[in-house]
Amino acid sequence: MAHVLLIEDDASVRDGMELVLRRHGYGVDTAATGEQALALLAGERGARVELAVLDLMLPGMDGFEVCRRIRARSASLPVIMLTARGDDQDIVTGLEAGADDYVVKPVTAPVLEARIRAALRRAEPSGQAQGADADLAGLVIDRVGLTVTKHGVPVPLPPTELRLLLELSASPCRVFSREQLLESVWDHTFLGDSRLVDAAVGRLRAKLEDVPAKPRYVQTVRGFGYRFGPL
Repeated sequence: MAHVLLIEDDASVRDGMELVLRRHGYGVDTAATGEQALALLAGERGARVELAVLDLMLPGMDGFEVCRRIRARSASLPVIMLTARGDDQDIVTGLEAGADDYVVKPVTAPVLEARIRAALRRAEPSGQAQGADADLAGLVIDRVGLTVTKHGVPVPLPPTELRLLLELSASPCRVFSREQLLESVWDHTFLGDSRLVDAAVGRLRAKLEDVPAKPRYVQTVRGFGYRFGPL
């Protein structure tokens, strides 16, 4: 099973979540602060971490900054953020910082484990080599090697953003609803949250588009969803 880094300052919550994860077969490292988590990831133990569960409300360095630093260090490490309030602005800010998914505390064991499994599946390379490679207006998407370059320069993408780009670019000009993308990319078969899609699209545009406000590749179809260009 995968190895999870759990970053949570509340000892009782941390111990309970660690127990749940271990009972499901996961290896677990824990950290009570963002500073401890970043130090662990920078050391030898960090090499075995395959996913981070990150509380946003941490003492000292908050979870938003921890997420940004994790994402700057690694484009491939899935991050699930925990928020106690379910505050819209916290959720949006966390997703913009690079989180792949979120859950609102208190979270039940089945929900947490399901979100972790879905995030780990998104990080797996299998099943993504569908369709032909794309080479459009300087953007090259290698669907076998799972790499993206723009004008010859590599564009590192976290698993969720890469899967979103692969899904959209597999059917150029097809319009995907947010609900379709939630199911196919996030594996959310329940009533999902469109903010996950919108935030990932925003991060993709910031990395791929010359002018993110005027996208050529990932385009909005108002009232319907998104499609892949350029058109």
